[in-house]
Amino acid sequence: MSEPDETSRPPQVTWSGMTHPGRFRQNNEDAFLALTVDPQEMRLLGKDGSAPMDGCDFIFAVSDGMGGANAGEFASRIAVDRISHTLPRSFWLGAQGMRRGAGEWLDNLFSEIHTEMGRMGRFYPECAGMGATLSLCWFSPGRMNFAHIGDSRIYYWPKGGELRQISEDHTHVGWLLRTGQITESQARFHPGKSGLQQVLGGNVRTIDPQIGVVDVEPGDRFVLTTDGISDGLSRRGIQSVLEKPPLPEKSVSQRLIDESMGNLSRDNLTALVVEVA
Repeated sequence: MSEPDETSRPPQVTWSGMTHPGRFRQNNEDAFLALTVDPQEMRLLGKDGSAPMDGCDFIFAVSDGMGGANAGEFASRIAVDRISHTLPRSFWLGAQGMRRGAGEWLDNLFSEIHTEMGRMGRFYPECAGMGATLSLCWFSPGRMNFAHIGDSRIYYWPKGGELRQISEDHTHVGWLLRTGQITESQARFHPGKSGLQQVLGGNVRTIDPQIGVVDVEPGDRFVLTTDGISDGLSRRGIQSVLEKPPLPEKSVSQRLIDESMGNLSRDNLTALVVEVA
């Protein structure tokens, strides 16, 4: 019997995710999500794993909540839970030939979450002003659609290339960096880097999430992080961790968190690494 043709096999998706309150916080306002969905069902995934992309899509997301008391934890949870409630319905519509473009669906998803947070803030005083960042990657064969708002980040490391940030920080400091007025190093240590201009909820009247798509090749990797990781590690620092040989006793997401905390990151930390093999 002949060996199976390698090109006929579906892509394999490998992921590793972890969240940690950090060295200086008692509570953790971060959350992350890993799930797979097909026309029949949605399945939540564990924090680490590998699976073939055989008739199903994979969705990964990170969120950093903000607000008084425990509202920040609640906000990030709302952001990721809404994804799992809405995606199966969207995928089922796609199977019936009625699916809208992924970009339009993602834009509507972010609007739904934004509206929900505003509604809860009006009805529950303890939720007033709560908000959350959200960075989401939706993998299907050959492409990754993404949507993003806030200062959590999505990095893309193409096989044979350099790690680069594909999400835009929705801060004034992020705008200064994109327009070439400051360097990446200056942006990392700028005193105003946490001043968010766009979030879900947070008393923001209208939102304008960043929507995009990346063509994916085998060997490409993506890293989703909250700002606790980027506080402790530069872009090159993140790539340096990814380049190290794997350790059986420690996942790559754990290593990113450990390295960031070792560099005195002061916030909650979440890292989610995805590779298409």
